[in-house]
Amino acid sequence: MLDSLALLLEKTFLLAHFNFFSTTSSKQERCPIRREESSYFQRGDLLEVPRTLFTHFGIFLGDNKVAHLMPDILPVLTSNKSQIQKVVTNKRLLLGVIYKYASIRVDTVEDFAYGSPILLNTMDTTLRRQPLAAEEVARRAEKLIGHIPYSLLWNNCEHFVTYCRYGTAVSLQTEQFCESLKSVIRDQRSVLLTTVIGMLSMFFLGIAPSTALPTFIIPFILWMAG
Repeated sequence: MLDSLALLLEKTFLLAHFNFFSTTSSKQERCPIRREESSYFQRGDLLEVPRTLFTHFGIFLGDNKVAHLMPDILPVLTSNKSQIQKVVTNKRLLLGVIYKYASIRVDTVEDFAYGSPILLNTMDTTLRRQPLAAEEVARRAEKLIGHIPYSLLWNNCEHFVTYCRYGTAVSLQTEQFCESLKSVIRDQRSVLLTTVIGMLSMFFLGIAPSTALPTFIIPFILWMAG
């Protein structure tokens, strides 16, 4: 039981303090470009903005404009372009993720940054790939502007920018998340923990299909996958 509680605290601490979607090194994070220095950006540059649990990416088009993929529920609810073009709030973004609706949109550098520092072309080193010609990168981004199907793991903003800049859509954030998920599944203490939680749910909520089935099925799946 103590091991299970320790595991729960460990995973909670991990989620609360570890930016498992970050793909930049600590040295790069110490050298951001301030938003007022956007004149240093060149058309076709890959920009990234560190957020709390993920990193957001975009392609600089010139003239202080950035193309980036954003989940957004508002285009589903209205056709008012002036409303849609406003900065996407967290609520709009979250509902867009759930509904799997996104757009590749163009915003100012300031709106793209959303108050955070901007990192410039750090994925050139991270991926160890030679980028395409700058004009080709920008044109790829411009051709994709508009509605696009969204998947948090398989078609996100990082897939968009890597396709534009390197010719192949990849997401290091997705890969790191999958590796973190694998480590949880492989840890057999997760089986005991889910069993204990299931037994407690049956104790407090009563024995019913909605409590009994997950109590046995989820630990079994974790056991077989581990």
